[in-house]
Amino acid sequence: MNSNQHSEQSRLTLPNLLTGFRFVAAPVLLWLAWHGHGIAFMSLLAVAFLTDMLDGMAARLTGQVSQFGATLDSWADVITYLTIAICCWWLWPDMVRREMIYVGLIVASVLLPAFAGIYKFGRFTSYHTVGVKLAALSMGLTLYVMFLGGPVWPFRVAAVICILAALEEIIITLLLSVPESNLHSVWDILKRPPRHRR
Repeated sequence: MNSNQHSEQSRLTLPNLLTGFRFVAAPVLLWLAWHGHGIAFMSLLAVAFLTDMLDGMAARLTGQVSQFGATLDSWADVITYLTIAICCWWLWPDMVRREMIYVGLIVASVLLPAFAGIYKFGRFTSYHTVGVKLAALSMGLTLYVMFLGGPVWPFRVAAVICILAALEEIIITLLLSVPESNLHSVWDILKRPPRHRR
């Protein structure tokens, strides 16, 4: 087996396959939303959220944490969040118009850290901070609450959590001299001497 075959096989891990599910799900979610299948959309989205929670756990449990997997997960996050925004606009346009400021905050919370990473390092960052995990969980849960007829204020709180998590990611990018993956918080960087932030 040559090195290229080994590299490709090493990327076909359970964590990466779980992450890859979100790439496959995105066009299906778009199709379901375009055709007005709200329940099917929410059901498939729930599975996508579940794989997002499980891929990192699987990577740690199997010892298959990798830079490729972290970057793949960041790409999947961007695609998933943009897909959600488009699909919700198609399925529930009136509600999205009413909550446009908060929807915009959530979209910005995905795009701004990505742009910051591309600008400084030439690629997406993949910090996976506690703040980002909390933001994703709160956004996912409150999205269901809102679109299933519940109150909207939890979604608004989740949008604020998302933008705060994004600001933390941007600060991490500004502090680092070279990209890193899987940091718990900005405190991981601040507690280092400046010369060791690399």
